[in-house]
Amino acid sequence: MAPTARAKKRLAEPARRLQAGHMPLHRQLFLVLRDQIHRGALVAGAALPTEHVLCEQYGVSRITVRRALQDLSAGGLVERAHGRGSFVLAQTTGNRPVPAALTLLDGLSKAQMETSVEVVDLGLRTPPPHVAAALGSVAAGEALYVLRVRISGDEPLMLTEAWLPARFAEILTVERLERRALFKLIRDSGITLGRVVQEITAEIADPVRARLLQTHIGAAVLRVNRLVHDASGSPIQHLSIFLSPDRSRILTDVSATDLDTVATGFLAHDVPRTKGRDRL
Repeated sequence: MAPTARAKKRLAEPARRLQAGHMPLHRQLFLVLRDQIHRGALVAGAALPTEHVLCEQYGVSRITVRRALQDLSAGGLVERAHGRGSFVLAQTTGNRPVPAALTLLDGLSKAQMETSVEVVDLGLRTPPPHVAAALGSVAAGEALYVLRVRISGDEPLMLTEAWLPARFAEILTVERLERRALFKLIRDSGITLGRVVQEITAEIADPVRARLLQTHIGAAVLRVNRLVHDASGSPIQHLSIFLSPDRSRILTDVSATDLDTVATGFLAHDVPRTKGRDRL
């Protein structure tokens, strides 16, 4: 079917060009080109557009283009040949595999087995209004705040920020949180986990999250918000997971009948497996 006149008009309209702001122009261009390489729009061996074409496409100077190409070359994504241009290099990660179907708890267990965890902060705090509203009466006054980083080798995969009823302060210690997954510690306390309401969104990395995820301030960060209930339907945990799209994806596996409800999902990370600290 041929595109409609409205679609043709939309395709003919020029795209908005890169604009200086929270991130330097050369970094923005680097991220755009890197994304094209990672998702296969630019395949191994393909030549990148010339510096002149990139300047025209993105509305930037030649200096900006050259700095972006230098960063791509330093990252092992392209090879620059004097007088010939820049060519995409084969990526060692290959095609991203689609993992076998997992339940939510299966995915959490798999993440625990393949990573180590560092507790950054633990203590009683006054939760922000949206967390207090989500948890309701269980967060009246202070709640227990847990900030952790999950690591594979030396690569930070995700930053997790959890709020729980204050009574958990008696059982959740740094030592226990570094040895055992949080959801297992909750179950160990005698609570049967029930439904999970999940929201997937994105935000800009602030200095703290950028430092902990080893990304740039102002970089896009995936955010997964989960409100966990117990078997009786009472909220028991407000969890936010922050991930860099450079390393992580969010996959879902649903039947056609559940397609509109997204009944299950899990997280996948694209980082090389390393020896050493990759298990709890």
